[in-house]
Amino acid sequence: MAELIERKVYIDQIKGFVDSEQIKVITGIRRCGKSEVLKLIKQEILKKTDEEHIIFLNFEDYEHVDLLNPKNLHDYIISKIKNNEKYYVFLDEIQKVEDWEKVVSSLRLRNTDIYITGSNAQLLSGELATLIAGRYVSFEIHTLSFSEFLQFRKTCLLEKSESFINDEGEIYEYIKIGGFPLLSTKSFTQEEARKIIIDIESSAVLKDVVERNKIKNVPLLQRIIAFVYDNVGSLISLTKIANYLKSNGGGADFETISSYIGYLENACIIKKVSRYDIKGKKLLESNDKYYLADHSLQYTIREMKKTNISGILENIVYNELIRRGYKVYVGKMSGSDDREIDFIAEKNNGDEKIYVQVCYEYGSKETMDREFTPLTEIKDHFPKYVVTLDKLWNESRNGVTGIHLTDFLLKEL
Repeated sequence: MAELIERKVYIDQIKGFVDSEQIKVITGIRRCGKSEVLKLIKQEILKKTDEEHIIFLNFEDYEHVDLLNPKNLHDYIISKIKNNEKYYVFLDEIQKVEDWEKVVSSLRLRNTDIYITGSNAQLLSGELATLIAGRYVSFEIHTLSFSEFLQFRKTCLLEKSESFINDEGEIYEYIKIGGFPLLSTKSFTQEEARKIIIDIESSAVLKDVVERNKIKNVPLLQRIIAFVYDNVGSLISLTKIANYLKSNGGGADFETISSYIGYLENACIIKKVSRYDIKGKKLLESNDKYYLADHSLQYTIREMKKTNISGILENIVYNELIRRGYKVYVGKMSGSDDREIDFIAEKNNGDEKIYVQVCYEYGSKETMDREFTPLTEIKDHFPKYVVTLDKLWNESRNGVTGIHLTDFLLKEL
């Protein structure tokens, strides 16, 4: 059995709910490490119980094909419960089981502690979910943060020296191959990594979007995906997508476009970020931005080039903020100009907040003014950063901190 590498941030979140009545629901894009997190939780629980009191089923494994029937699954699990002591039930990729909510709802009546995973953010949005409404707590697993990426590479690539952890070159590896855990377990060329990412993305789209939602017009879906991937960090509207489709071989109505975008969101492939009027303190209804579950997904439609690096860097920063529990918006400056703050990130009901601009290189005084000035105009006490890959990054102005991407990703915010 391959060594499990701890993902402490998630284990710490979930450990507090072990033995609680709530069903633990773990979601995330395919291949982000949900199954491994489930195994890590199992390891924690084995510190206080034995294997006989753990029931672990992965529904991607054909060995369990008969258990995709809810009655068969229910009867199988009940047959494993031999006494009145607590049993820990792990159900991996539960969405493959028809009417799984009925099974889980019934199991709750026994002395069980239940953990389920699925590759859909709306795992509990169906009608049957009312059976367990209010009786679950959810966690979203993400691809590797840069800190986890370093940890995985240090653990798996033993020929590396201890000092590589602080090697700034690792940020470029992270940018090139992304954060899917598999890619950090051995050395891959960029082209090998790209092939793996294409396979992961194709599987997620096919199983969690096309098959789940019974999509018939797959070419239309693929064109919408290409547009969203190619416009990471840019403002997107249904009109823009419709115009793009019309100029590239055929149109689609707004309702269809909106549905397909929603399916991609539900499959944890893309994330919508709304704009926020900083002065007016309100959400704006039009023109959102979309970011990818992992920045490497963009490489499924084109190779990494300097021309698209800004969107890639924004995607990395966005995912870092989300992993740390922030709710993220795009900031709109007040007035007639179209200036924006890349990210306003809040948590604890706004008691904690940071503002972030992302800039590939400072380059010129004009570039620096464009990145720093909007932040200096925000008159509150919350931290403000301009994050850059520029090696000559040591710049701060009027309370706004310039910081290298590596340092930002490893910094305690």
